[in-house]
Amino acid sequence: MILSLAIHAARPWVTDPVPIFLMVLLIILLAPMLLGRLKIPHVIGFILAGVIVGPYGLNWLARDMSFEIFGQVGILYLMFLAGIEIDMFNLRKNLRKGVVFGLFTFFVPLIIGVVVAVTCLHTTPLSSLLLASMLAAHTLIAYPIVSRFGLTKATPVVIAIAGTIFTVLGSLIVLAAVTEVYRRGAFEISATLRLLGGLVLYSVLLAYVYPRITRWFFRRYGDSILQFIYVLSMVFLSAELALLIGLESVFGAFYAGILLNRFVPARSPLMGRLEFVGNAIFIPYFLIGVGMLINVRVVAGDLTTIYVAAVMSAAAMGSKWLAAWLTQKTLKLRAIDRSVIYQLSNAHTAVALAVVMIGFNMGIFGESILNGTVIMILVTCTVSSLGTARAAAKLKIGMANMDPDDQAGDTDKPASKAGNVLIPIANPLTAPELVDLALMMRGEGKRRGKVFALHVRSDNSASSRAVGRNSLDAAETLGASVDTVITPIERYDLNFVTGVINTIEERDISEVVIGLHRRNQVLDSFFGDKLTQLLRATNRMVVIVRSFIPVNTIRRLVVAVPDKAQFETGFARWVCGIANLTRQLGCKVIFCCFDDTRRSVETVLLANRFEINREYRLVDRFDDFILLASKVTTDDMYVMVSSRRAAVSFTPEMDDMAEFMQRYLAAQNLMVIFPEQFGLESSVTTMAESLATDFDVAPSPLWIKLRAMLRRIDRLRRRITGHDDSPSRFDL
Repeated sequence: MILSLAIHAARPWVTDPVPIFLMVLLIILLAPMLLGRLKIPHVIGFILAGVIVGPYGLNWLARDMSFEIFGQVGILYLMFLAGIEIDMFNLRKNLRKGVVFGLFTFFVPLIIGVVVAVTCLHTTPLSSLLLASMLAAHTLIAYPIVSRFGLTKATPVVIAIAGTIFTVLGSLIVLAAVTEVYRRGAFEISATLRLLGGLVLYSVLLAYVYPRITRWFFRRYGDSILQFIYVLSMVFLSAELALLIGLESVFGAFYAGILLNRFVPARSPLMGRLEFVGNAIFIPYFLIGVGMLINVRVVAGDLTTIYVAAVMSAAAMGSKWLAAWLTQKTLKLRAIDRSVIYQLSNAHTAVALAVVMIGFNMGIFGESILNGTVIMILVTCTVSSLGTARAAAKLKIGMANMDPDDQAGDTDKPASKAGNVLIPIANPLTAPELVDLALMMRGEGKRRGKVFALHVRSDNSASSRAVGRNSLDAAETLGASVDTVITPIERYDLNFVTGVINTIEERDISEVVIGLHRRNQVLDSFFGDKLTQLLRATNRMVVIVRSFIPVNTIRRLVVAVPDKAQFETGFARWVCGIANLTRQLGCKVIFCCFDDTRRSVETVLLANRFEINREYRLVDRFDDFILLASKVTTDDMYVMVSSRRAAVSFTPEMDDMAEFMQRYLAAQNLMVIFPEQFGLESSVTTMAESLATDFDVAPSPLWIKLRAMLRRIDRLRRRITGHDDSPSRFDL
């Protein structure tokens, strides 16, 4: 009935493209503003707006081809964002829980749906099974709500997303099997096996191809627009391939999000652009189009439709609640976790519409089922959105009460203390790399400090001022793309080091992120004069970076931690910085350290609840770090935690590390961290003193490496003879 009335509906009031798009933009602008005062989620506001302006409301807009196209793009975008924002480490960690919930949330509604359809709606067994598969599948329509609360990595959210995979796959397999039986008149196992075989081939092929071609593309093309278009192209290619093998396109978009997750850090300009375009245009378009399907007047006058809609809504919401309750009891979760899982899995939209339209066009469903499904979509989306908003607020409050930043008795002061970050920038070409890495290493708590970008010049020429302005503009633009305010500082000073030191004191800087200089002369040292003087002049944390590839394509962080590093003042700060970087990149971090230091690193990570993919390799002596460097590939980043001469963790071998890195790590991505340390800061050294230090005679790195290899051979001999049973620590 709804479908037939849509065909014969009166001519809409607005028909020209420009007024149509203007009205949609006004809805996207005004709906959140007006309904926000009533505490109604934006999702419901867009659906209600679609009801009002649609063909069954005021008939201002028709559900024309623009809503068909943009709406389809919107639901694919919604599923893609759900996949790309997943914390993959948490997903793997909670995969067992996700499988449990996926089994419950698919089979419980499937069984209840078949029973209800046969007993209450008096449908045939075939149509009952298809209707039950529609009730089993759910859409993460309330995902933008948990995203606004910053809960995308929370355990119940990850479990709900993992369960979505099983429900979508299961429902689509049931759909394919039912339609095959309806066409052929009998069930054929070969058709189901073909679908499963295509699914396996599709998953394996994309899992192999997508990461490799994406890493190649991001390394070759750094233009932000090209990267954005590339990601969307991969999403819709995956969706189209899913259609070719008999699956729904929503699964392809979701799977593409999971595969591309590794290359789009949460705090990156690319992620900011993806979220902005989806949440601003495509997803609201989809929600408005869903509202246009609902004819409240026809439904109110048709008792059969009301009855069918009531039965389907009750069966859908009741079975989903039962599945969430069984998951809670099985996994021993909290009540608030069950509430979040239930509300996220309660909405039925994309797969339900696909199933009901296919069933209606094939004659499996009648008009009452079609109309009832549309009403069920409105009811479940409304309940899911309102419930998710309440549950997410409670979960956020509970997490805030346990936030280490807010605990009065927190003993980890260096990790929780606000820290201002300074990024000295010499030219616009190096600005994006430094700013990107500095923001990824920054904490996510409420007490985050400020970020400053600094350009120091020692002359007033027009070219020098232009370079400084362009450098700071590039840093500001990158910060704005990730909703971070970066304060630019253009400073005229005696020299670079003096300008940085004065800025550190004036702005209360706790951390300096700076790029490694490029050697212009044969006599240049590894760190150069400026960095050497800077390290002598300040005891604040200094991070020196050199990366030959985009940061988001790094596979592993290999961190070399010296003995007694845990006794340094800035120990907790740099550990948290590395943990933040690991979490943003979604990669693995390998801490190579002594046993006592390992326990301290683990304590800091647990105290700050960093759930990252980490491993430990124990070392016996400083020479082992040299052997370790030979295992680092061009896809990794070698992180060397060093120290100043007066530090507790300083050893004479550290004087040789600069020359070693210069000679043997010339092609590797490198980060050298000098932690914050107590003590009076020395004055800036003169050029003569710096050069004298650069030319200090040090033992040959080749001799150091040979000595370490001899020691390793000796340990191997003892292991073979049974005197040493320690495992190898260098198989990275």
